[in-house]
Amino acid sequence: MRTLARAFVAVVAAALTTLTLALPAQAITGGEPDGERHPNVGLILYYMPDGRFRCSATLVSPTVLVTAAHCTSGTLGKTLVTFDSVIAEQPPSPFPVAADPSAGYTAAELAAAGYLSGTAYTHPAYSDFTDLDNWNDVGVIVLDRPVTGITPAKIAPSRYLDAFGQPVLNKTLFEFIGYGTEVRKPLTGPQKPQPMSYPLMRRYTTQPGQKLTEQILQANGNYHDTRGGGGTCFGDSGGPVFHNGYLVAVTSYGYTQNCRYLGGYQRIDIPVVQDWLEEHV
Repeated sequence: MRTLARAFVAVVAAALTTLTLALPAQAITGGEPDGERHPNVGLILYYMPDGRFRCSATLVSPTVLVTAAHCTSGTLGKTLVTFDSVIAEQPPSPFPVAADPSAGYTAAELAAAGYLSGTAYTHPAYSDFTDLDNWNDVGVIVLDRPVTGITPAKIAPSRYLDAFGQPVLNKTLFEFIGYGTEVRKPLTGPQKPQPMSYPLMRRYTTQPGQKLTEQILQANGNYHDTRGGGGTCFGDSGGPVFHNGYLVAVTSYGYTQNCRYLGGYQRIDIPVVQDWLEEHV
């Protein structure tokens, strides 16, 4: 399994070499452009010692976004935040390069480029590895100034997902949003579907539930499954899972490099996560 954070580089093959052992969550495979359906879902961009990465995140208060811990742990400097639905149809992206990549972004250079800035915090019990039982893959970005004009998402009540045991889970569709890579056939060359970096935009899909543990909601991301619209892929890490208007989980990991199989989503309706989030929200 691998977390779905992804290096923000032009060549997909190069980006795949930066993935951790657990496959980080990816971009929406299938699905459709989100447009302004979920304006409180944003893209975050940040530096780590081994490069620049992007993830997705959800505004839950005027100053706080919830994302995955592997999108916050070890970041350098400030995190760039944008809620633009479409970032770029074709390369290059409009994002600024840090003056000193070894120190990451500063608030001043992000403000000068027209972006929001924030500080990343990681759940103190984040396990830094992937399994179905012990993960706590949750982080937050605390913004330097409040967001106006965007209604924050509602965090699900405690233990909300406990009501979705089988066979109910398998019959329930969840919503997934993120800025990850789209898996499709390239315009030229070998016509095997693969993760494509552009267009870089917010995308939306649905998936049926597949398995539920104390920590993880797994969902079926096979786009051939007629019950849903596709799965998540590289860059969707930290993006929201919604049900009935509630934020119930964040994208955490996937099982394959082509993003067309099961996905793992960190529950945020459990006490170990909700108690920590209360310290920030």
